[in-house]
Amino acid sequence: MQIHWLPLIFAFIGLITAWRIFIFIKGKSAGDGKVREIADAIHLAAMVFIRQEYSVLIAFVLLVFIALSFTTNWYSASAFMVGAVSSAFAGFIGLYTATRANVRTAIAAHDHGAPEALTISFMGGSIMGLTVASVGLLGLGSLYIYLSEDSDTIRALNSFGMGASSVALFARVGGGIFTKSADVGADLVGKLEKGIPEDDPRNPGVIADNVGDNVGDVAGMGADIFESYVGSNIAAIAIASTMDIDFFNRIADQSTLMFLPLVLSTIGLLASIIGIGAVRLFSNKSAVRALQFGVLTATVLFMILSCVTIIHFEINFDLWWVILTGAVGGIIIGLVTEYYTEGPPVQHIAKSGLTGPATVIIKGLSVGMESMAIPLLALGGIIFASTSLAGLYGVAIAAVSMLSTVGIIMAIDAYGPVADNAGGIAEMSGMGEATRNITDSLDQLGNTTAAIGKGFAIGAAALTSLALISAYVHVIALKTVDFQLVITDPIVLVGMFIGGLLPFLFSALTMTAVGEAASEMIIEIRRQFSEIAGLLEGQAKPDYAKCTAIATNAALKRMILPSMIAVLTPLFVGFVLGPYALGGMLGGALLSAVLLALMMANAGGAWDNAKKFVERGNLGGKGSPVHDACIVGDTVGDPFKDTSGPSLNILIKVLAITSLVMAPYLQ
Repeated sequence: MQIHWLPLIFAFIGLITAWRIFIFIKGKSAGDGKVREIADAIHLAAMVFIRQEYSVLIAFVLLVFIALSFTTNWYSASAFMVGAVSSAFAGFIGLYTATRANVRTAIAAHDHGAPEALTISFMGGSIMGLTVASVGLLGLGSLYIYLSEDSDTIRALNSFGMGASSVALFARVGGGIFTKSADVGADLVGKLEKGIPEDDPRNPGVIADNVGDNVGDVAGMGADIFESYVGSNIAAIAIASTMDIDFFNRIADQSTLMFLPLVLSTIGLLASIIGIGAVRLFSNKSAVRALQFGVLTATVLFMILSCVTIIHFEINFDLWWVILTGAVGGIIIGLVTEYYTEGPPVQHIAKSGLTGPATVIIKGLSVGMESMAIPLLALGGIIFASTSLAGLYGVAIAAVSMLSTVGIIMAIDAYGPVADNAGGIAEMSGMGEATRNITDSLDQLGNTTAAIGKGFAIGAAALTSLALISAYVHVIALKTVDFQLVITDPIVLVGMFIGGLLPFLFSALTMTAVGEAASEMIIEIRRQFSEIAGLLEGQAKPDYAKCTAIATNAALKRMILPSMIAVLTPLFVGFVLGPYALGGMLGGALLSAVLLALMMANAGGAWDNAKKFVERGNLGGKGSPVHDACIVGDTVGDPFKDTSGPSLNILIKVLAITSLVMAPYLQ
């Protein structure tokens, strides 16, 4: 058997594992009566949204496919289509299974307790993780076998990444607008104005809020990580295909280095499957310990197997230190994110609520800004170490190693929305305080894992984008002798300024979209409370569908402009100002976006958990002035951490992969 077939074999193993987990979840009780009715409403609304979102995407993907067919070649156009379909498929599977696992988690918490609820919620998230890793590996592995015989056709892999990026952009932006418009509207009217609990069935926006958790934090996050996963592999392959002979003499032969990222992703998938099994094995213990043990198992196993791989392929051992650097760097970024979104800074934000919402906002922003320091230094350390050991190829391999265990990383991230939805279903169906306490404890842990996931996603996006930029420079250098991006070159500086402004413009558009959509939601929720007799008293049923329709229409309409800016700006800069300006733009956008994304993600997560800290009975508890102040902070933080911040990951990757695809055609 040729070794090139191993990624495909393990991709199928991953998909089979995901299918078996789905069958396991489907075999659990989904309840009946009111519980089933609520769960079906969430599931059907999520399916309606993703079908409508994909209908917009189909038009865009077909348009780009036709354009690539005429401007490049059939290989690139086909790879683009495969990448888009793969990303869409992974997102759909994750969303579908998450909205089936949520009600089963609630029933398990009610009937069997926390261990069973943890098992089902985590297994629901693991389907997303395994699908992302397996589909990405299947698509890349298949195209690599088909295209790697020719040095020209291998470039078509870049278009696979562009296809994945296109879907990720719409999924992340659209899902983010949906989830936060619903969340902000439901919280401001329900919790602040009417004084009813979160997820109260009397709130007309509660179904849309629960749907949003899935379309934003499952489908959107899955598309984001899928893009980074395939993008890092593509960057490593692209760089290896253009390196000079001296590099290969020092590290390994060219074909080995081109195939190495796929091997690392393969063993990372295997390690993730075993890590997921470890969580299942220890789920009867502490939820925190079970998840930590699973991630630790996967990480250690990956490092051992990668060492064996380096020795087997007779590669310079410096590359294993690069792999270790990437994996450790990801852990550092995750731990720092956990500290700022779960540790003492959260309590400091909550205490600032004693003097009102203004000081909550000020303290949250300062925490977000402070939280950028260590992750940026960690990224700088990864870049310095990896380039010192293996040049720009080392940066790409560091990104691959950070993302190789994406199966379990994505699992612990997607587990959070499943647990959150389970709490909502428990509240709406009246399962009782004991059940809600179990789901709340799982949700609290899910908030932490989600915050770690966001930090991990930003770090991975930064390294992936840098690797793609490096590949872009290598491709341009094949045509333009001594091509370099010199900071004192005026045209490079112009590009840097354009790139630096893009994340702020992009964030302004997405924040505005959430604000406008939330305003529509607030008006509708207020209307229902005032016009539907007996609604607040629980004697009438709200019109959930109306609020869901508002969130859906707002997301589909308002995701187009920021998405088009991300796709079209590289084309304009590259073909009008040239490759030097485009290179500068990529560098400026990378630094600006990483800083802004980290600040937004960590500030938003800290505001959210400050509110939850008060809700656990601290500083006056629910209904107190401190609680009201922290709700305002959380409302500001919602679009920070779940819309604009995460969307910046997509922005820099879309800019980089589009530029890489364009590179051979720039003069």
